[in-house]
Amino acid sequence: MKLLLDTHILLWVMREADELSAAARTMIERAEEVHVSSVSLWEVAIKAAAGKLPLAPAALEAAALRAGFRPLAVTWTHALALHGLPLLHRDPFDRMLVAQAVSEPMHLITHDAALARYSPLVTVI
Repeated sequence: MKLLLDTHILLWVMREADELSAAARTMIERAEEVHVSSVSLWEVAIKAAAGKLPLAPAALEAAALRAGFRPLAVTWTHALALHGLPLLHRDPFDRMLVAQAVSEPMHLITHDAALARYSPLVTVI
């Protein structure tokens, strides 16, 4: 199974947070591929610059690569898929992650239950 991590799931994995269940950890460990979108680094960069997150995007990138996660760039295909999504969720970062998951296809792992309305490829943990 190919996975795409939502930004908060990525952050939980990187800091070994208690919020990430054992089942979720197992799913990530057993995945064929685990991807991190450039959208997540963009989101972290914006939140870090605003003082809302004490984490440098470069440090997150390095940690994700050390963990064996694969980078996923935003493509024109992803942008076009985003255009086709209904406006069920207002967060532009989350909407692009859904568009990427649907386009690739891969399972988007998230804790945001509202995203599950988009596709069976969205897995809420």
